[in-house]
Amino acid sequence: MHQLKCLIIDDEPLAQNVIENYLKNFTDIELIAKCENALTALTWIRKQKIDLIFLDISMPFISGIDFIKTLQNPPKIILTTAHKEFAVESYELNVLDYLLKPISFERFVKAINKLENDGSQIIKPVIDDSDSEVFIYVKSDKKNVKILLKEILFIESLKDYIKIHTPDKTIITQVPISAIEQRLPDNFLRIHRSFIIAKDKITAYTPHDFEIGKHQIPIGRNYKAIVAKIFNQAK
Repeated sequence: MHQLKCLIIDDEPLAQNVIENYLKNFTDIELIAKCENALTALTWIRKQKIDLIFLDISMPFISGIDFIKTLQNPPKIILTTAHKEFAVESYELNVLDYLLKPISFERFVKAINKLENDGSQIIKPVIDDSDSEVFIYVKSDKKNVKILLKEILFIESLKDYIKIHTPDKTIITQVPISAIEQRLPDNFLRIHRSFIIAKDKITAYTPHDFEIGKHQIPIGRNYKAIVAKIFNQAK
C-alpha cells in the first residue's frame, strides 16, 4: 500500500509523542522522523520526498510560519500550536489544518480526513496478496469502493469529480483527474484534459480519437504529439 511519508516538527517531546501515538491508528501514514526544529527537518526533506508535516509554530532558530515560507514546493502541512493568533496568517500559506494544543484525538482525525477531501490519499493503489491483483479504493457515496485496475476502461473528468468506467459499472468520486493520474501505472495514458485511457483496452484508434468498446474518446490538441509518438501515428 502506498503510504504518506510524514515528519513531526516540534521542540516539545510530549507534543511529539501525542502525535506519534495518534498516527499509529493510520496505517497509510508512515512517520519518518520526529524533529526538534525546522533545520533538522530540512535534512530529512532533502533526503526523501515528504508528503505531510505536523509543524509547531513556536520553535528555536526559525518559527513554523517562517519555515513554510522557505519551502518552494511544500508538502501538506498541519500546524500544531498553542497559539490562536497565527491562524489567519497560516491559512494564507495554504496549510491543510490548524490544530490547537492540547490536541484531542477526535480533532486530529478531522485533520487527517482533510487529506482525503484534498485528494491526496483518496486514491490508494494496493496489492492484494491473495491473488496478486492490483486495485485502488475510491470514496464514492460515503463508501470506500474497491476497483481492480485491470477492469478500468477509461477515466473521465467532470470538473472536481471523475467517472471511472469499467465494463459493468461507473463509479463517481470527488477527486481531480490529475490526482488519480499520478497514482496510476504506465498502462494508463492521459490523452485529453478530461480523459485517461487504459492502453490495453483500446479496440481501435485514429490520429484524432481512440475507441474502447462502444466508447469513442477524443485526443486533446495538447496531447496529440505525445500520443502520436507512443502509437507511431502520422501527424
